Amino acid sequence: MGLHRPDRSPSQRYRFEQFQPYLEQHGFIIDYFYIIREQDDIKFYSSGNYFTKMIILFRSIFKLVIKSFSAHKFDLIFVQREAFMLGTVFFERLFSRKTRMIYDFDDSIWLQVVSEGNKSLSFLKDANKTSKLIGMADVVFAGNSFLNNYALKYNSNSKLVPTVVDTDNYSPKTIASIDRVCIGWSGSFSTIPYFEQVLTALKKIKEKYGDKIYFKVISDKYYFNEELDIYSVIWSSAIEVEELSEIDIGIMPLPDDEWTKGKCALKALLYMSMGQAAVLSPVGVNEGLIEDGVNGFLARTNEEWVDKLSLLIDNTSLRATMGDKARKMVVDQYSVLAHKDVFVRYISDEILK
Repeated sequence: MGLHRPDRSPSQRYRFEQFQPYLEQHGFIIDYFYIIREQDDIKFYSSGNYFTKMIILFRSIFKLVIKSFSAHKFDLIFVQREAFMLGTVFFERLFSRKTRMIYDFDDSIWLQVVSEGNKSLSFLKDANKTSKLIGMADVVFAGNSFLNNYALKYNSNSKLVPTVVDTDNYSPKTIASIDRVCIGWSGSFSTIPYFEQVLTALKKIKEKYGDKIYFKVISDKYYFNEELDIYSVIWSSAIEVEELSEIDIGIMPLPDDEWTKGKCALKALLYMSMGQAAVLSPVGVNEGLIEDGVNGFLARTNEEWVDKLSLLIDNTSLRATMGDKARKMVVDQYSVLAHKDVFVRYISDEILK
């Protein structure tokens, strides 16, 4: 259960959907339930459209009520972040009383980060919703140790289930040889401020290397930066791997705060699984992924960003060596193959209780 249809939300895709084939191999039958339709997406997350949002809200309530009548037929309900967009936990509690419930989360969502288009409706949220959902769940899946430590305050049956990637799909690709080095960033448009955190450093890199380098942004909305000559690419699952393949150096700048400590480093894992050299801010999970100077770089200050990007731009063999080591680390520790058996076992154990 979640807000979004399959292949729409990164959280759902990487936290559950990519494990579906392995669950089905073990005899599980999966019924996806979501409340925001594709045709509702843009209006729901944009400013205004209050009448349309009210219709979506009432339709969601109706769908949840109808679904609740058959909840007892399921052995287990997997709630990803939340089943309903408002602050109430009425529906999740209703379902949890009829069958066992797994609650899964991969961000510091108790901090109440509201989409830009719905900030005026933030009063409808509840800062305590996450802790309430954790408390009522039979088991909690938390995306990293920071989140798991939070969950353990409300539920002793919380398991660290890291966000992982399908390294068969996200793997090094052979692309046409070009003389220019691509520095790339991939992420939702709401996190563009994180990318812009290193604009000063990127401008210095542009001044230093000129046409030898170029920048690429992959996001769900177009992003422009005339000074860096950035015209972004719109993300879609169909072309994601192809677009990522163009990147030579992947970057993941982050501020150091409570929200980013809950990040599960997905974009870094994607770069690294593709065999790309990565430069990351040393925040949260990032610090555990990178052995600085071995399988990537960690950069704190603008000077460090410039210095470490320069090393990678100047040295093709260093990029390749770091990329190979990064890829191996992800395959061994953060891949679907490395975690699929544990994931299936955790779910099977809950059904057998």
